[in-house]
Amino acid sequence: MEGEHQVLVAPEYLKDFVEKLFEKAGMDHSDAAFHAKALVDTDLWGISSHGCMRAPAYFERMRNGAIKVKPDIKIVSGGGALEVIDGDGGAGMIVGKRAMERAMKLADKYHIAAVGVRNSNHFGAGAIYARMAAEQGMVGIAMTNVFPLVTAPGAKKPVTGNNPIAIAIPTYGEFPFCLDMALSKVAGGKLTLAMKRGEKIPSDWATDSEGRPTEDPAEAFKGFLLPMGGYKGLGLSYVVDILSGVITGGVFSHQMRSMYAQPTEPSLTGHFFIAIDISAVISREEMKNRMAEYIFRLKETPMWDDAEKMLLPGELEYRSKQEKQKTGIPVPAKTYEELLEFKKRFEIEAELPRKK
Repeated sequence: MEGEHQVLVAPEYLKDFVEKLFEKAGMDHSDAAFHAKALVDTDLWGISSHGCMRAPAYFERMRNGAIKVKPDIKIVSGGGALEVIDGDGGAGMIVGKRAMERAMKLADKYHIAAVGVRNSNHFGAGAIYARMAAEQGMVGIAMTNVFPLVTAPGAKKPVTGNNPIAIAIPTYGEFPFCLDMALSKVAGGKLTLAMKRGEKIPSDWATDSEGRPTEDPAEAFKGFLLPMGGYKGLGLSYVVDILSGVITGGVFSHQMRSMYAQPTEPSLTGHFFIAIDISAVISREEMKNRMAEYIFRLKETPMWDDAEKMLLPGELEYRSKQEKQKTGIPVPAKTYEELLEFKKRFEIEAELPRKK
């Protein structure tokens, strides 16, 4: 529903506009098309914090050189089923796509493969890449390290990023099993979204700069995020940083840069992708049948509230996409105004009408 803080836009108009915007920054058509589609898909899934809300920041970073629009992405080390790619400071979504495609190609030969990435940028929602593998009948795993924003219990400063992990498994049904989660209580993008919408945040999401719980997203931005599940989430975040930053020969922890605090500099982000070709051990038909049985048993779980239903990872995103394709994507009013300003300032030849 359109309101004071958001504007509804049809997905096809939003994709076309963002695609033209990135082309204006110098990105090749195929890369701009993938990048725009990935952002719109993320919005359709209901993950607004990693959708087109970020397009203005990506565009400005492309223009100022923090993101290379024509990077020389290449394999720099490894062999067999394990390789490392240097992203040459390219857009994280373009580097991430190439890396997962490479992992899938290696998995075709070795059945399981991993590709690490160094020298990249923010790659958006990890589900984008995990789903790429699931769509080809593989299990996909994607993760990335992030500038430290998460504090440890009792610590006076952040020690790690919220370092998200996404895992997608083919079901051959309406939607893949897809778990995509940040390892902080919430992703930092949720704070950005709350600020743009003028909303408060729950007090267990983050602290202010003094370590005190806060409901003000602006104060939270000056402070720290809290880890998911206490020390368990904290430990997993360390693992992602090691795989994405330490092993790849890239940067990690406080060596990283923030795309918002340092908007003119490459963030040097690292990623890690795994593709598993399950056809080596199970046929498509058997996997379809066994996943159907697995899902059925979960769905049969009794709920204390009869009106509630057991939901699977990926199901809310599927439902959201079905709805938003009809009703439109809610774009924060501030983002919408920024995009219209870009249209005028840079003569973007695409329309961005409000959905009626």
